[in-house]
Amino acid sequence: MKDDPYIYSEENMKYLRQSIVQVESGKVRQSDTAILVIDMQNDFVLPGAVLNVAGAQATIPAIQELIQLGRSKGWHIIHVIREHDASGCDADMPRRHLFKDGKPGYCVPGTKGIEIVDGLEPQKGDIIIKKKRNSGFFKTDLDSTLRNLGVKTVIISGTQYPNCVRGTAVDALSYDYSTIVCTDACSAQTSQVAEANILDMKNMGITCIPLVEIKKTI
Repeated sequence: MKDDPYIYSEENMKYLRQSIVQVESGKVRQSDTAILVIDMQNDFVLPGAVLNVAGAQATIPAIQELIQLGRSKGWHIIHVIREHDASGCDADMPRRHLFKDGKPGYCVPGTKGIEIVDGLEPQKGDIIIKKKRNSGFFKTDLDSTLRNLGVKTVIISGTQYPNCVRGTAVDALSYDYSTIVCTDACSAQTSQVAEANILDMKNMGITCIPLVEIKKTI
């Protein structure tokens, strides 16, 4: 794998710059909806991976269908992914031990684990945001990117519910985005964990609905 084969490729950056210029000039209609695909990387999705989420692989078809729906409607597709230094110096405190005593860590550039899982590879025009913590908004360009693109509604998919899905959803709500969690396109270690987090997010005012309802309502 080449270093950062798509993350900040000149082609994708050129597309993003052109999109922003076109939106600001009024030459194209702004899409006010974006799909966020969170942490669907080999280190979280593949069985036996260092931080495998038991329910993640099973959600790939639903995420594929959600992305297909988004492309048909002209929505923005944004992959929000983890990336950490091989030393683990920028990793979450509770997970830094995974980089010590000869352990390989996770989501390290140049490894198979950092790659987005087969079947969800970014396409031309997709945007990729790198993060270091649970929320896709924490010390990243996600908010400014969404605002530059005129996004008002975010639809969240990916893994996993109690950490990155929930962290991103709560921050999206805090930034005043209309926030939707696509329940069958998100995952957790168990169904009980998923259900508990869905209940909490609903009580916060976050819309949590399955893909079939998204198709009906948006």
